[in-house]
Amino acid sequence: MKTLTPREIMDELNRFIIGQSKAKKAVSIALRNRWRRQMVPKELRDEIAPKNIIMIGPTGVGKTEIARRLAKLASAPFLKIEATKFTEVGYVGRDVESMIRDLTELSVNMVKKEEQERVNEKAKVLAEERILDLLMPRRSRAAAANEDEAQEDISREKIRTRFRTGKFDETFVDLEVPDRALPIIEIFSSAGMEEMDMQIRDMFGNMLPKKTKKRKVKVKEAYEILIQEESKKLIDADKVTKDAIERVEQSGIIFLDELDKIASRDRTHGPDVSREGVQRDILPIVEGTTVTTKYGMVKTDHILFIAAGAFHMSKPSDLIPELQGRFPIRVELDALTKDDFYRIITEPENALIKQYRALLATEDIELDFNNDAIEEITDIAQKVNELTENIGARRLYTVMEKLLDDISFTAPDMKEHSITITKEYVRDKLGEFLQKDDLSRYIL
Repeated sequence: MKTLTPREIMDELNRFIIGQSKAKKAVSIALRNRWRRQMVPKELRDEIAPKNIIMIGPTGVGKTEIARRLAKLASAPFLKIEATKFTEVGYVGRDVESMIRDLTELSVNMVKKEEQERVNEKAKVLAEERILDLLMPRRSRAAAANEDEAQEDISREKIRTRFRTGKFDETFVDLEVPDRALPIIEIFSSAGMEEMDMQIRDMFGNMLPKKTKKRKVKVKEAYEILIQEESKKLIDADKVTKDAIERVEQSGIIFLDELDKIASRDRTHGPDVSREGVQRDILPIVEGTTVTTKYGMVKTDHILFIAAGAFHMSKPSDLIPELQGRFPIRVELDALTKDDFYRIITEPENALIKQYRALLATEDIELDFNNDAIEEITDIAQKVNELTENIGARRLYTVMEKLLDDISFTAPDMKEHSITITKEYVRDKLGEFLQKDDLSRYIL
């Protein structure tokens, strides 16, 4: 895991997310605590439980974006998943334990990729030798005895030099590749069995003899295929699995979105299987249990859970008490103001205005925005949010798309290569929508 300090994590999040300092501070501390726990003596390490977080705030204020950016910062297995995908065991939907299986799969792929990069140079050397064998097959010993071996080595080195300079890139060679054709097996089953068809395929794949087939490929493509093959031979699969499971158990992070959708709002009619049932199933995963995956048993005791939800129809206290107790840190995200909109549209590295400029630059059009035009855009976005559903910063997408739809449509045929968006243009394009009674028909 990268040893970023909480301040460095905060600075990194600030590059893409405006405001929400309380939420960013909470996740920065949580991420740093992952590293701190690894530094603690082993006997105490197992006693330190992760401090799970609930982020509470309306839609479009940055909850999911914080999670996405955190995923890139944490060189640890990270899974973002919606709580609404799950259902109580016995009903149609995904098994809650599948989130741990998905996280383990991600971790295995992550470790495998790291190992491939580590052995990449060695794999390239071995792949190059196999390419040279394809371009210049080695003679048998009997034939080679009658000729000068030194001469053959010189010829091989010449071919090696030509290969490295790309002279053979377009040459076709016959390459033996694994035949991945396996029997097609479909399993129609209830929740919790969605992995069965993959496991049966793996089982058949291991039992059946490895088949190969000949393909005619260009040398450049063959070289890449052979690098992958040699990398797999150099990697210890058991070590990859062991490291991946350890990484999940010690530093895995799961972002559980839409938690409010499984909060039961009405307790007068008994438990609701679609809500309380899911909460009861999620509880042991968050508390700490052992989940069976195709790579082995995975303990969930030290996985960090960050949950998020709008909680506009329900509140965190509507969750079952046991689950509430497993999320000790509550962070409220602020609703966005007009000033926040202005900063969101201009400041971050992925700001909307920068995105549209880059998109239209591909058509040789330089797009410029006057300062008062940007203020007018944010003002309209804020008003539309007040008059209709408040969808936060996502409103800027709908407003910007409507504003620039004519320019985007005619861009390939335009003669001028520079366009300036003024306040008058914004009012001309978007002003009429503020006069309409039913805005939802015009800007959704």
